[in-house]
Amino acid sequence: MNTTTATDWIDIDQLAPLGDAEIWRLARTEYVRMLALLRSVDDADWSKQTDCAAWTVRDLLGHLVGAAEGFSNPLQFLHQYRVGARFIAQGRTDGKQPVDGANAVQVAERSHLSVEQLLGRYEAVIEPTLRWRRRLRHLPVRLQDVAGAFTFRELFQIILTRDTWIHRIDISRAIGKPIEMTADHDGRFTADMVRDWASRFQSPFLLRLTGVAGGAYRRREGGEMLELTAVEFARLLSGRGKGDGLLSSRIVF
Repeated sequence: MNTTTATDWIDIDQLAPLGDAEIWRLARTEYVRMLALLRSVDDADWSKQTDCAAWTVRDLLGHLVGAAEGFSNPLQFLHQYRVGARFIAQGRTDGKQPVDGANAVQVAERSHLSVEQLLGRYEAVIEPTLRWRRRLRHLPVRLQDVAGAFTFRELFQIILTRDTWIHRIDISRAIGKPIEMTADHDGRFTADMVRDWASRFQSPFLLRLTGVAGGAYRRREGGEMLELTAVEFARLLSGRGKGDGLLSSRIVF
C-alpha cells in the first residue's frame, strides 16, 4: 500500500506538465519495457484475449508495430488513415473514429507476419519513431477522440507513450505476468494522467492512488475522497471499466 501521509498531498493545480527532456526519456524507456514484456510472452499466450475487446495479445502486437511504423513514416501514417476510412465504411472496425480505422489496418496488414518478425520490426522502429515524434509534434493539427480533442503536440509528446503504457498493462493482465514498474517512470506517468484528468473539471477532490506508481493529490478542501490503485485509475480513465462521479471523466490514450 502507498503510505503517503496527510502532509504529502500534491496540489494538482500547482503540478507542472512533464518537461521536454523527461518526455523523451519516458518515451524511450516505455518502448524498451514494452519490448521486454513482449519477448517474455509464452507461445500459448499470444491467443489470449486482452481488455481491448477486439484484440488478442497477438493482435495487440500487430497494433503496436503498425502504430510505431506509422508514426515513424508519414506516408505509412497517411496510408493507415486512408485505408482505415474504408474499413470504417465497410464495418470492419469496433469504432467509428478515424483512429479506429487506422488501428484495424495496422492489425490486418501485419496478420501474416510471425511473432519473431513483428518483434524484430518493433525493436528496429523504436529510434525512428522517437525521431519522427519529435519532428511531427510541431504540425498544427487537431484530432478528435471519444475522450476529447487533442493536438499533434499532445499526441506525439504524451499520448503515444501513455498508449504504450496502458497496452503494457493490457498484456500483463492477459498473460498473468507482472510488469516492471517504478516510481520514477510509471509514477511520473500517473501524475501526468492525474493532472490531465483534473483539468477536465473544477470540483475539489482528494485522490489517493496506491501502489508503486501511486501518490496523493488534491484540489482545495472539502472534496470527494477517492482511493484506488494507480493502475485501476488509469484503466478507468482509458475506458477499461466504468467509473462513477469524477472517475467517469476520460482522458485520451
